[in-house]
Amino acid sequence: MAARLKVPRAVTVFEVGPRDGLQNESREIPFGLKVSFVQGLVRAGLREIELGAFVRPDRVPRMADTDRLFADRRIRALASGRARFWSLVPNARGLERAAAAGARRIAVFTAASETFARKNIGMGIDESLAVFAGVARDARALGIEVRGYVSTVFGCPYEGKVSPRRGLRAVERLSEIGVSQASIGDTIGVATPAGVDAVMRPALRALGARRVAGHFHDTRGTALANALRALELGVTTLDSSAGGLGGCPYAPGATGNLATEDLVYMLEGLGVRTGVDLDELCRVSLDLSRRMGRAVTSRYLQAWASAAKRKR
Repeated sequence: MAARLKVPRAVTVFEVGPRDGLQNESREIPFGLKVSFVQGLVRAGLREIELGAFVRPDRVPRMADTDRLFADRRIRALASGRARFWSLVPNARGLERAAAAGARRIAVFTAASETFARKNIGMGIDESLAVFAGVARDARALGIEVRGYVSTVFGCPYEGKVSPRRGLRAVERLSEIGVSQASIGDTIGVATPAGVDAVMRPALRALGARRVAGHFHDTRGTALANALRALELGVTTLDSSAGGLGGCPYAPGATGNLATEDLVYMLEGLGVRTGVDLDELCRVSLDLSRRMGRAVTSRYLQAWASAAKRKR
């Protein structure tokens, strides 16, 4: 089936749950719970994990312990060959903190819409790219790999629809500063497969498959459809969040990310290799949701939990 649908034989699932998934939580999250969550993700076979963000604690309180996470001996043990941990940095000061904490991979971020860029990072698109060009240069000098995010590629909560040309130009400009991969984001979950095609196809031609990733939110229930279209176009890295956790503090109305469980289930059904143990991942996500006292949005996880309950 995978060959008939012309999707890749293997896909990298880039897990953003510990950062993008938890950053918008209203409740404080115990440090030990974060550590056990990350340990569980690695145990389930996830190897590319966004651990946190070196941002101002007053802006994003749930990321205040990112320095501590990277320094924790249990996390360091996982990083020695089993997993690659990433962190979001907003500026040169964020890079300094990341380097001091021992982070070896960072991500920078801009947007395809001017208003969102100013609301999210306090800079316009041009200014943000100028800042991140310096951050990327300094990071590479330290031997730190740099990934990039472009938010609101398909739509903005303040400006409305974003043209494919604007989205693609933002991706190209981020690539020009030297990121190893550009993650194309549907921040508010408005994309459809046709919109994915309009941006991803030229982005893949310009950057190549290994340097393009998809980051879809499921606000309108289209994340899986968009992920499948990205796969058909040749994308081999997809961002997702365990349990479907997530939401952006600067995107009113945006709900969770594409759920890792739903994505892995679809990929397995297509015969695509991920290296992820789906049952173990479900146990990890369900444990997190119970300990946080919140419901999960992943449809596969809901079905898995219901079936497991009936078996008891």
